[in-house]
Amino acid sequence: MERKTILFSSPEKPEQRTTEDILKTVYDALEEKGYNAIDQMVGYILSGDPSYITGHNNARNLIRHIERDDLVEELLRSFLKK
Repeated sequence: MERKTILFSSPEKPEQRTTEDILKTVYDALEEKGYNAIDQMVGYILSGDPSYITGHNNARNLIRHIERDDLVEELLRSFLKK
């Protein structure tokens, strides 16, 4: 029996998304599912529990790409415009 090797190409690496883009995507996904997006996102930031974020539109996976302390820092910088 002859065996042949099959080569699979790996998918291209997705473009780097900004924190702002990820937050907007997560917010929109939560709103689409009928959640209070701000409350859910605050719950995630405070607890680190990803179940606060819906899996809809890959939101849970996306937000986990951002360290929570980096997220808080970015939010403060944005709010204070620093």
